[in-house]
Amino acid sequence: MITRMSSLFLRTLREDPADAEVPSHRLLVRAGFIRRVAPGVYSWLPLGLRAVRKVEDIVREEMDRIGAQELLFPALLPREPYEATGRWEEYGNALFRLKDRKGADLLLGPTHEEMFTATVKDLYSSYKDFPVTLYQVQIKYRDEERPRAGILRGREFIMKDSYSFDMDDAGLEAAYQRHRAAYIKIFNRLGIDYVICQATSGAMGGSASEEFLAIAPTGEDTFVRATEGDYAANVEAVVTPAGVEKPIDGQPPAKIYPTPGADTMEALLEWAQQSEITINGHLAELSDTLKCLLVKITQPGESEGELTGILVPGDREVDMKRLEASLEPAAVEMATDADFAKHPFLVRGYVGPLSLSANGITVLADPRVVTGTAWIIGADQEGHHMVNAVCGRDFAPDAYIEAAEIKEGDPAPAGQGVLTLERGIEIGHIFQLGRKYTEALDVQILDQNGKRAIPTMGSYGIGVSRALAVIAEQSYDEKGLIWPVEVAPYQVHVVAANKDAAAQEAAANLAETLSNSNIEVLYDDRPKVSPGVKFKDSELLGMPFAAILGRGFAEGTIEIRERRTGSAVNIPAAEAAEYLVKAIAAARRP
Repeated sequence: MITRMSSLFLRTLREDPADAEVPSHRLLVRAGFIRRVAPGVYSWLPLGLRAVRKVEDIVREEMDRIGAQELLFPALLPREPYEATGRWEEYGNALFRLKDRKGADLLLGPTHEEMFTATVKDLYSSYKDFPVTLYQVQIKYRDEERPRAGILRGREFIMKDSYSFDMDDAGLEAAYQRHRAAYIKIFNRLGIDYVICQATSGAMGGSASEEFLAIAPTGEDTFVRATEGDYAANVEAVVTPAGVEKPIDGQPPAKIYPTPGADTMEALLEWAQQSEITINGHLAELSDTLKCLLVKITQPGESEGELTGILVPGDREVDMKRLEASLEPAAVEMATDADFAKHPFLVRGYVGPLSLSANGITVLADPRVVTGTAWIIGADQEGHHMVNAVCGRDFAPDAYIEAAEIKEGDPAPAGQGVLTLERGIEIGHIFQLGRKYTEALDVQILDQNGKRAIPTMGSYGIGVSRALAVIAEQSYDEKGLIWPVEVAPYQVHVVAANKDAAAQEAAANLAETLSNSNIEVLYDDRPKVSPGVKFKDSELLGMPFAAILGRGFAEGTIEIRERRTGSAVNIPAAEAAEYLVKAIAAARRP
């Protein structure tokens, strides 16, 4: 196939778009792959559409290899199935809700667990029909509060979602592992540098969960890796080792001290060290203090949030993502001035767990706050703190929660050294959902004993459009994009930079010969464009190989440039096509 740039619907830009925040956004717009329509909504232009279809093809090939069957659901969906599973409310403002002319509630699908489950329920009734795995490649819709980074986080995106249905947990585990292996092949073929992380299930529900994160300094997700071993996890999934319990007997009594002006952790530490306060046998440190954060937790379907105290060691901040993941599907927000005014026992800067418990407010603590550990806490009085407040004697949390930030150097599990922090972009997520959706939608299947049984599910998603952006995010230089052979819109960019008629004819013949060898060719035949502009466009568009018919053609050679390595060789014109066919084959990933 040959596409001539003289007729290609394309305009490249020399300047970065004003709203571009990350390299993929900047370059995909400049190279004419996508075009902004509205905040978080982009059109796919011809080059971008060809590339994203290549990603889809790879995803389909690997899904088909594990026996999954493709179907396609509508994007416009009824309210009732999502209400049955509770997600009409759980999704909150992220859901696009609308009404038809008769007043019926509809939504634009953010994900399709309910539809897959309902379809299996309608069509299958016997254990003999199972196992089955279904998938689709479709546009999803989520009303992002702050869409950004181009197609990395938009309101509309292309996603592959698949669902396995099995009669028992062993079948679910097998389906999960098949998908895991398929995802590894997909991302390897796409050439993405990624890591597989333990993850939380979030609003999806379920048990086992792993994320595929593309490594990128611009990524929104923070993940950890162990310095010794293969442990990796999203920060939301990191489990804090519980503190070591200590005997309460023999511990010094708690004592309230005046701490004027110590309404921040730094001021409290300064007071403690100047006052030579000792705790746990040493001069007080920030890690010996307890920070008490007040939040409101609103459950799905409720309008009023419940005031809750979150206790974390004073040397750590509360990580809101970890806190929100621990409390999903509930919504979390900070307590307001109105909340403090409503509850006089709350003394800003000096709140501690004692007054919260005494007034019926739930207290959730970091796992390090265990029986027998001593702390400096707010004394619930203006300008006062309590020293040597012992957990289990002077105060007691109602439950434990993962909310404190993870720090570089924290111990890794199972003796795998310490944790390092890195940034990534989520490109895939696999879940063992279990029976959450089949129970909610009352999927009853006759088992081999003739009894009613509920099948178990797995859910497996890949961000198709996001994967394309990730490739751009990981593969570029100061000149432009660098596409791998597998997803490049075209494998070869033939550039007729010499206006000599013989060179022009040779360029057209080379393009034709390559096309006859099943090579996709972008042919820059623009007659009134300078060689300099053609070279710049070629580098910006980033096809894997460029064949330049320039000054060297006078000696009978064609310059072959490999975009990824930046290398260039001069090949006799008669051998150029054969050279390129072999080079492209060698560059493909198995």
